Amino acid sequence: MPTMHEHANEYEAATRAFERQVAELSAAQLDQRHPEGWSPRQVIHHLADSEAQSYARLRRLVAEPAGSIIQGYDEAAWATARALGYEHDPIDVPLAVFSAVRAGSLAVLRNLTDTDLARHGMHSERGRITVEDWLAIYTRHPREHGEQLAKALRGEK
Repeated sequence: MPTMHEHANEYEAATRAFERQVAELSAAQLDQRHPEGWSPRQVIHHLADSEAQSYARLRRLVAEPAGSIIQGYDEAAWATARALGYEHDPIDVPLAVFSAVRAGSLAVLRNLTDTDLARHGMHSERGRITVEDWLAIYTRHPREHGEQLAKALRGEK
């Protein structure tokens, strides 16, 4: 079983990999839509919102009593809400949000111990979620969307 330190390193590596991938995108590639999914622009906006949610969730898991509610949200509704700009707004702010909240969460992770991996809350959609579950989800999330970006650019499904 990985240690807290190893988990934190993997989380950081996933952040850096996604940031590098976005840095390599051209302006024309931002709106190249995946045949069955989002464009890179939409993915970047989604990750900013998702990470903002994850930032609060981690803090709840760490600071609040065991079993506290971890609220879900409707990602599809957020993605189609015109005012949130997923399809048209520039990516500089959402990318900064992604990087900043990942850095804030990494700072918390670096303060945790192996024992803290078992701290848990109750997600409104998924049920019981531990810090270790949170780490698995949010380490995997930018990697999965990075692959989605790569597929969109290759025109693959």
